[in-house]
Parts: sequence; C-alpha cells; structure tokens
Amino acid sequence: MRYSPSYPSVPYAHGVIEARHLRVLRAVAATGSFSAAGRELGCTQPAVSQQMKALEASVGTPLLVRSGREMRLTEAGDALVRHAAGILAGLTAAEEEVAAIAGLRAGRVRLVSFPSGSSTLVPAALAALRAAHPGTRVSLEEAEPPESVEKLRAGDCDIALAFRYEGAAGAEEWDDLTVRTLLTDRLVGLVPEGHPLAGAESVAIGELSGEPWIAGCPRCRGQLVEVCESAGFTPRIDFATDDYPAVAGLVGAGLGVAVLPQLAIESVRPRGARPVALEPAVRREIVALTLPDLAQVPAVAATLGELARAAVR
Repeated sequence: MRYSPSYPSVPYAHGVIEARHLRVLRAVAATGSFSAAGRELGCTQPAVSQQMKALEASVGTPLLVRSGREMRLTEAGDALVRHAAGILAGLTAAEEEVAAIAGLRAGRVRLVSFPSGSSTLVPAALAALRAAHPGTRVSLEEAEPPESVEKLRAGDCDIALAFRYEGAAGAEEWDDLTVRTLLTDRLVGLVPEGHPLAGAESVAIGELSGEPWIAGCPRCRGQLVEVCESAGFTPRIDFATDDYPAVAGLVGAGLGVAVLPQLAIESVRPRGARPVALEPAVRREIVALTLPDLAQVPAVAATLGELARAAVR
C-alpha cells in the first residue's frame, strides 16, 4: 500500500483528523518505527514524522512515545488506532461504492413514463442498458405529464418521459430541466373497420364531426377538444378512459372513433379498428427530462442515451 496525500478528513473537537494521517498512524503502530512505516507506505521517514506531528497537533495530545529504537502508542494513540480501523474501512467502502457507480458497475435510476412510452421506448432501452451495464438497476413507474414532471422536480424520480403538443402554450414549462428530445409522434385517427372512411389514406378531422368519440387521458382529451374546435365542432365524447387498449376495444366494437398517438397504436395493435392519417397533422414531441445535476450522473446519462437510441430504432 502506497502513501497518498489526498484522503478525506474527519471533523474533530480540536481540529481535523485526516484519513491519510490515520493510515500513517496505523502503519507506525504496526511496524514500530517511522522508517519501517515509510517503507510500507512508500514514502520517506521525514514525511511520516511530519504527518504524525500534524495528527498530534490536530488531536491536541501525544499519540506516540519513543521507547528505545521503537515507537510506542500512548493511551490516546491506542484509542485512535482502534477507531481508525472502522473509519478507514468505511471510507474504503464508500470510495469503492462511488467508483462502482461512476464506472456503471452499480447504480440505480428511477424512471417515470407515460403508458405508450412504457410499452414502446422503455423496453428496448432498458434491455440495451442491462446488456451494456448489468450492474445498473432501473425502476419504472407510470404517470402522465404533468404529474411525471412534478415527480422529477420533487426528487421522486431521476428521469421522466413526457410529451407536449406542437404549438401548445407553456413551452417554457421545462426551462429549469435538461430536455432530451427523443422523437416526434403523430396523432392517428382510429375508426371501426366497417366505417366509410376506414379505407381512406387520410381524413380531415372535420369529417368525423358527427361521430361519437372515445377519448383518452385528461391531457389528450383536452388536446382532442382543442383540435376539433379548431376544425369548427365540439366532439361528443361518449367514453373516456386512460387505458389505450380499452379505447381501441371500444372503437373496434363500433362504439365510436378516437384519436391516438402513433406510439399507442403500435403498442395496442387494435382489432376491429383501422388507423387513418389525420390532416392537418397533429404532432407531439416525446422527450426525456431530468434535472441538470442528475444529467451528469453516469447511470442517468447512460439511460438517456439508450432511450434516444431506442427512439431512433
């Protein structure tokens, strides 16, 4: 073991006890002399003597006395050596744990995602992350924005998958966060297979003005009403559910039409329903959000990178 001058320190009533001083004290106690301790630590005898003087000055009492050609611990020195073992062991464990986290051999990431992101982007990203860094653990919880963003700001997660619609107000709502844009997701109309417009390449949303509607999550419902009203009508919403398979099932049963994000269509694969392109196009931006400081944490940065690669795929 070689002597290093860069170990952390421990507050003490008379001054500061530095971990490097404790290591030198233990070496002197084990070898019985400054010169032998220096050889063990890879430093000179004067350097050992200087470190011991500094430690005695910190604690305010002698720790070593010379007995013939050997150094002997005083009562205070003996007490400090006994405690040093636990202190240095704790520091070593902390250093190893931090090094493991920094090297992605360990670490955890708390991810919150909206449902269609959970079923499309997240599985591929986490599978790639586990293959590359098996020591990194990711937990997943589902929440729609803005709840997911509130969790991030409250410290209840490390990454929040979120979305916002193009042209919507409040673009500055994420100014305090690190925003990683993943993809642009287009909204798609969903009609029963027997519907007159089921075979159309694209549909103007106004053509569906007289239909009963099945709406999704609260934010999606608000966007639906806004889009429909911009086309000159207010949708008659017969059913509302946050569950995308339920929306697709209701449409497939002929109970109405819906507008769903493309990601949701891909994750649900609806039966008895046909997706149609909407004109004019309505899009939402899919992003991964984190706090600026968290973006520097290796496990968080690696997860953001895999989410971006999953979005490209």
